[in-house]
Amino acid sequence: MQTITTAADNAAYFAAVAHAERRAMHSYFDQHVITDDELGYLAIDEGDYGALSLGIIERIVYSVPGGIIDEL
Repeated sequence: MQTITTAADNAAYFAAVAHAERRAMHSYFDQHVITDDELGYLAIDEGDYGALSLGIIERIVYSVPGGIIDEL
C-alpha cells in the first residue's frame, strides 16, 4: 500500500475519492481509486475496463460499490 507523503498527494487522493463516490451513486459498476505515476491518484469506472487486469487491481487503494441495482 502506498503512503501519502505530501499535501499534493493528500489533495489528489481525496479529490479522486470524492469523484469515485459521486460517480458510484449513478453507476451499475464499482468505482476504484488507483495510484498513477503522473497524476498521483485517479478514479476509474470498472465498467469502462471490463475485467480489470492484475496491474490495475494491484494499484487500487479505495473502492466504492456501484449504487444502481439492476434487480427490478
